[in-house]
Amino acid sequence: MSDPHPARAAQEKQDKRTFLQKVAEFIHPGPDSKEELIEALADAEDNDIIGPESRVMLEGVIRMADLTAGDVMVAAPRMDLINIDAPYEDILHLVIDTAHSRFPVYEGDRENIIGILLAKDLLKLQRAPDLNLRALLRPAALVPETKGLNDLLREFRGNRNHLAIVIDEFGRVAGLITIEDVLEQIVGDIEDEFDVVEDEGDIFGLADRTYRVSGDTSIERVNEAFGVKLDMSEEAEEHDFDTIGGLIAHEMGHVPKRGESVVLGGLNFVVLHTKGGAVRWFKVSPAEPDGGPA
Repeated sequence: MSDPHPARAAQEKQDKRTFLQKVAEFIHPGPDSKEELIEALADAEDNDIIGPESRVMLEGVIRMADLTAGDVMVAAPRMDLINIDAPYEDILHLVIDTAHSRFPVYEGDRENIIGILLAKDLLKLQRAPDLNLRALLRPAALVPETKGLNDLLREFRGNRNHLAIVIDEFGRVAGLITIEDVLEQIVGDIEDEFDVVEDEGDIFGLADRTYRVSGDTSIERVNEAFGVKLDMSEEAEEHDFDTIGGLIAHEMGHVPKRGESVVLGGLNFVVLHTKGGAVRWFKVSPAEPDGGPA
């Protein structure tokens, strides 16, 4: 005689929990929300079940489910774009100064993105100067602002794209997002060759007798290294900053953009590289008496 409830029998057969396990789960049920799950992860860390880095990553995975491309994208005004009609030397300087590996390319209007250029493909132009830059462009992937990061990461992995152009509800370019931006929601800030590595220095001398200075360098350290007196202690304390990047952002009155410069304490600070709304590197040189660069 056949079982009148085959589905129930199969379910009971697969349920290998012991009676004590079922009682324990009834008394202490699992988390019913993401907040409770995150609290459970914190308890697991306190009990040495998982390490702090594992907890941070797991929390990142959980929180990422609520984030969209619009939440973590680089906004359009801060995008580093290449003009298809720009001279090769100008393009090369942009690639070197920003140190990105991929660049959206536009024609005419910045809204008219016609493709993505890989920095390494510029080497092909050196070997064959007559090669048309358009032939090197890769198709630009477009995603809406509302695209969930989970789905976007799946697409990045599937189509091997590392950059996508984010489009708003009106079809205009809202910004760009990279696979690094998505992964940083899980593992935290991913350092690249332009990021500061702890205990490896924050001020570097360059071949042209200028210096590369990290935006995270303390004002005190800059004073000591260059023999200047950027005495902003009271103002810095009032505005809650103690780094040269914070000081310069305060002086400019806005988040500095690549290529902008300011003179402080007899030094000319030029923004070399920005990331996440903050300056990562300045190029520093003595300022001329009239306030210009040396």
